[in-house]
Amino acid sequence: QVQLVESEGGMVQPGGSLRLSCAASKIVFSAYNMGWYRQAPGMQREFVAHISSDGSTFYADSVKGRFTVSRENAKNTVYLQMNMLKPEDTAVYYCGADILDYRRYGRLPRYWGRGTQVTVSS
Repeated sequence: QVQLVESEGGMVQPGGSLRLSCAASKIVFSAYNMGWYRQAPGMQREFVAHISSDGSTFYADSVKGRFTVSRENAKNTVYLQMNMLKPEDTAVYYCGADILDYRRYGRLPRYWGRGTQVTVSS
């Protein structure tokens, strides 16, 4: 069974930085497209960033220029570097994985981690 495990999030002050990681197991990681999503209380899960199996990246407008997604295939891990954090970035962050180009089909990734809380507050 595919497993995705996000690193522990945390609390950070506005303007601060945080890096999340997501370790995958039981998949051929290099073949998978990976995404980061987030869900704030009372809100729907929303797209944050995506990195394709070929390394192409895409970002939500709200995080463009502040967040960077990357992957390290040798470690079966995808990262989300978050800089210049804002209170509105507060959410539970999830990583997702799919061997298909789920974004092309307008759907969510097939596999999900359990999520990790990120809180931006002074």
